Amino acid sequence: MHLPRQLGALHNLPDTPEAYDAVLAGVTEEALARLTPEGNLEHPDCVEDIGDTSLGITSLLALAWQRGKDPRLPEAVRRSLAFHLRERVYTEDNPGYPNLKARDTGLPYARYVLEAGAHPIGDWPSTVWALLQAVDVLDLAEGLVEDEQRAELLQVAHGYWRWLTEATFFNPQEAGNQAIGCVVGGLMLARHLPPEQAEPVRARAIALYVDEIRAHRVADRGALLPPEHGGAYDNNYGPISLSFLAQAHRVSGEEIFAEDGDALARYIDARLTGGGFDNGGPRYSEQHSGFESVLGLRYFSARIGSDLGRYRGDTRWGRHAVKADGGLDGHFAWMLVWQIQDTTRWHRSPSSTPARHQLRAGTVSVAFDSRMTPSLVEAAGTYYLPAAVNRQHGFGPVLDGFLLCRPMGEVRVRDVSADGLTAKLVTKPVVGRDHVLRHVQSLYVTDGGSLWMTVAVERLPGTPYLLAGLPYATDDGDRVRRTADADVTSAGELRLTHPESDGVDHFDARADRTQEQTAFALAADPRGYGNPDEGWRHLVSSTALEADPAPGAPEDLHVFAVRYGPTGPFAPAFAHDGSGLTVRTEAFTAVIGEASGDAHGEPELTLRAA
Repeated sequence: MHLPRQLGALHNLPDTPEAYDAVLAGVTEEALARLTPEGNLEHPDCVEDIGDTSLGITSLLALAWQRGKDPRLPEAVRRSLAFHLRERVYTEDNPGYPNLKARDTGLPYARYVLEAGAHPIGDWPSTVWALLQAVDVLDLAEGLVEDEQRAELLQVAHGYWRWLTEATFFNPQEAGNQAIGCVVGGLMLARHLPPEQAEPVRARAIALYVDEIRAHRVADRGALLPPEHGGAYDNNYGPISLSFLAQAHRVSGEEIFAEDGDALARYIDARLTGGGFDNGGPRYSEQHSGFESVLGLRYFSARIGSDLGRYRGDTRWGRHAVKADGGLDGHFAWMLVWQIQDTTRWHRSPSSTPARHQLRAGTVSVAFDSRMTPSLVEAAGTYYLPAAVNRQHGFGPVLDGFLLCRPMGEVRVRDVSADGLTAKLVTKPVVGRDHVLRHVQSLYVTDGGSLWMTVAVERLPGTPYLLAGLPYATDDGDRVRRTADADVTSAGELRLTHPESDGVDHFDARADRTQEQTAFALAADPRGYGNPDEGWRHLVSSTALEADPAPGAPEDLHVFAVRYGPTGPFAPAFAHDGSGLTVRTEAFTAVIGEASGDAHGEPELTLRAA
């Protein structure tokens, strides 16, 4: 089976002016055919996320007219704008909405579902989206919208802003993308207001960002990130937040948005495989955004000098939102408007600067979590997740069911490049069930085609093995296909084991179940509200690669050696003396310094090609 949303790299979508004009031409024809006598442009099947959608298509038509002056469009824009102002602006409180700070204000808002009292919790983001569609139309109104209608739209947009920031609690869903989007709406709105109104709106927008978003950033993998639905990062919403930061910087010129966007971009770059696969987050573990991410990934790929566009988006949404039948939906249309207006081009080559939480060269990449345990390994087009044993997840030595990968103290990292090889040495103090402190040294070496992982630890009692990953998915053209196979070679005996139980908390890679489905099934709350990362942490066991100790290791050490990638002879040799552990393979010789490190406690590593 294929993963449903991990599709092509977003930078593979043509983004020339001609390509965008062709997109807008298609939008124009579909919209004109759909336009009702009342001026409605909504998709007939639209129920949820509806409050901004007709206005979103209106903004696309306005942009198409500004670029091509199609004579059919002015009337369509005016009629559809009149429909929104007449039918989709609500001023009476929605029954059951829980986040009001002031009742019966008469301020306008947009509904997530049109029926009164039906799922009102979505009204806050829907109003943010309606504000953004409105300011886009205001930006594009010159020569297209008559003064009276434009003034009414500006009044409604200002009312949306006041409802979002005065009548309700700010960011009630703790969703960074929604909150930054609201800030962007305020910054864009201010440009259309008279000076005495504009400056308070602009100042309030920046203050909200500083005090309500930036001050509450969450740490993950060495970065401070805007919180997303209660977590640090979501692989669907995180890149959308990056797009909002890009637009905030484009509109305001405020350096704070560029600085925070750079930090988020470097974080995404470090956690993203070379092939663009990623998973994880507090809402949609494997669901990827499409066009909503393009602006941010493209804008900041140029700023940080790395190929963020390799991100595998949902290219069914590569240009704009669509319904199940492929029909146009105006939801999030402002992102297409902004990416067409922005002239930044993709940066398409990887960064050459080593990153603590990433090892990457050629078609091999390792993303590390905050504890410097691999969170995702990519080699030969196959992606490996951390395996699970006895409710413990990771890569590392296992003794009597206990996984030695959680650090008890500072984790040291050394990056080395030599002779076409790229390596990372991670030295981690760990404590087992026997309360003995041991140093686990994990060496990752790649030539861009294969990945060698060598793990050394003071000799353990009993019969330990290395938990070496869960083979999960593999590239299949522009798709990602589920797999239970692996091209992995081990110096010791290698086993691919599967759970004996078929319960949801035992993940068998051979079953027709995705990581996302399992994670939501184990989450405490319903899908769309629960935290799949939290649910996945309840996994008891999984399909797992288990590697026995390598033969010929020094008597005082257990050494495990595996190679991910093309198969072939693999017989590493080891020697241990005063300078450390020497590892010789068919591709390299490495000397791993003693765990105590140099005079500053830093690990030492030398590397040369074989």
